[in-house]
Amino acid sequence: MEAENKPTRITDLLFSAAEKWPDKPAISFLGKTQNWLETKNRCVAAATLLKQLGVKPGDRVAFLGLNSNVCFESYWSPALAGATMVPVNYRLAVREMIECVQDCTPTVLIVDQNYLEQAQQIVASCPSVSSIVSCGASDIPEGMVSYEQSVNDIIANKSYAELTPSSDEEIVIIFYTGGTTGRSKGVMLSHFNFKSNTECSIPLYRMQQHWVFLVIGPLFHLAAGSRVFSSTALGGHAVILPKFDVVELMKNVEKYQVNSATLVPTMYQMILDHPELGSYDLSSLKMLASGAAPLSIALLSRIVTAFPYVEFFQTYGMTEASPILTSLDSMYHVLEGPNSNKLGSVGRAVKHVDLIIADENDNELPPNSVGQILARGENIMTGYWHLQEQTAEALKDGWYHTGDAGYLDEEGFLFLEGRVKDMIVSGGENIYPIEVENVLEDHPAIHQCAVIGIPHETWGEAVHAVVLLKDGTQLSEQELIQFCKQQIASYKCPVSVSFREEPMPLSPINKILKTELRKPFWKGRDSNLV
Repeated sequence: MEAENKPTRITDLLFSAAEKWPDKPAISFLGKTQNWLETKNRCVAAATLLKQLGVKPGDRVAFLGLNSNVCFESYWSPALAGATMVPVNYRLAVREMIECVQDCTPTVLIVDQNYLEQAQQIVASCPSVSSIVSCGASDIPEGMVSYEQSVNDIIANKSYAELTPSSDEEIVIIFYTGGTTGRSKGVMLSHFNFKSNTECSIPLYRMQQHWVFLVIGPLFHLAAGSRVFSSTALGGHAVILPKFDVVELMKNVEKYQVNSATLVPTMYQMILDHPELGSYDLSSLKMLASGAAPLSIALLSRIVTAFPYVEFFQTYGMTEASPILTSLDSMYHVLEGPNSNKLGSVGRAVKHVDLIIADENDNELPPNSVGQILARGENIMTGYWHLQEQTAEALKDGWYHTGDAGYLDEEGFLFLEGRVKDMIVSGGENIYPIEVENVLEDHPAIHQCAVIGIPHETWGEAVHAVVLLKDGTQLSEQELIQFCKQQIASYKCPVSVSFREEPMPLSPINKILKTELRKPFWKGRDSNLV
C-alpha cells in the first residue's frame, strides 16, 4: 500500500505513460507523430528551458497560440518546473489579453507563429515577462527564444535540469474565465483537482487504453484541455487539430481511426449540415460527448440518428469544477422507451461530486424544487487568482455556488432551469453581458443599454444589444458593432442591436428587467433562458 502522505502529482501520469508505453503514439499534429517517450523527453526538456530562463517554483508561464503539440506539452512542462501554466484565449482582443497577463504576471510567454505581433504588444505592457519563447515558426524574431531548437539541443546533449515538480494543492493551470463583474477571473486548478476529474472521466465515458482522441476544441478551455490528462493516463493517442474545421475533422477521424471526440452543440450542427458528411469513414468512433452549452432535443435526434453505433454523453460543468459536475449516460440518449424521459436532463452528479439544490439562504431544497446548484468535491477549484472576496463568496461554507438554477428529480437527475447569472452561451463560448455593457456605456451617444442572448440557429444564442440613445444623437447598428470590435473580442460583440424609444423596463430596485427584453425574441420557443 502506498504511503498516505505520498505527494499527488498529475504529472506522474506523463512519466507512467513513457515508462509503460514508450513506443506508442502520443500526439499527432500536422502530419507528424511523436511517441510517449519522445513526448516525456520533450516536456522535461521544455521544463529545463523554463528553468534556464529564470522560471522558479510558483511562477507563471503563459501560452498564446492555437492547438499544437507544444500546447499539449505546455500542460506538463511548467508543472515539472514547479510553475503554473496560463493559457491565453487567442480569441480575445489584445487589450483583454494584456489584462489577463498583467493579472497573472508570468515570467515567460510561449507564443506560436500566429500571434507574434500580439505577443510583442503584450510584453510591451507587461514588465513581468522577461522572455518570449517562439514555437512553430521557421524564422524566430530577434529577441525571442526558439522552443524547438532549445528543446532539441537539451535532448541531444541530455542536459536536463533537476526537476522541481509541484504537487497536491499547488496550482497546475490558471484558466481565465469571464465574470459577472466584467473582469476576467483566473480559476486556479491544482493537482488534486485534475487527478479527481481524470479518475472520474475515464470510467464515466468508458474510455479504453490506447484510444485515439480527437483534440479539436481550443486548449485554452478545459473542455478540450481535460482530454490531455485522460489521454495520457490511458497511453492514448491525441490527434490535435489547430482549429475546428468540419472537413479536417472528418479527414482525421478517418486517417487516424479516432475513437472519441468532445464537441459543443454548434460543432455537431455544422458537421451534420455539411454536404460531405457521408464522404468519410467515421465508423471508428466509439464515444462522443457534448458540453459547454444546452443541447436541443432536435439536434440530439439528428446526432443519434447519424451515429447510431456511438455512445453519446452530455455533461454539465464549468472550469471551476475541473470541469465535470454531472453527466447524462448514453443509455438515456434514446428517443423512445422508458429512458427517454431523461433527455431534458444533464444527468446525475458524478461519483466525486456532492451536488444539492439550495434556496437563497443555502438551505437544501427537496426534489423538484428550483434553486441554485451547489457542488463540492476534490475537483472544485482552489479559488480565483488574487480575488479573495470573490473566492470566499463562490466557495461559501465549502460549497461552490455555480450561479445556475435547476432542480433534481426523485432519482437525482439534474434539470437546468435557467441561469442565476445572465451569461450568454454562443457557440460554446461563455459571454458575460456586463463585459459588453461596459464597452457600450463608453460610447458617447448611449444613455442606457442592456445585453441579452437571443436565439441563433447555428450558435445557439447570439449577443444582442438593446440601446437607448441620448437625446439628439444618432447611431447606426453597424457603427455600434464596429465600436465594440475595437474594444473586445469579436465573439463577444453584438451581432444585432435594437434601438428603443421608450424607457427600459425596470424592477422595483431600478434594475433593467432583462427577462422582459428577452421575451419577444424567445416567444414560442422551448427555452429556459427567459
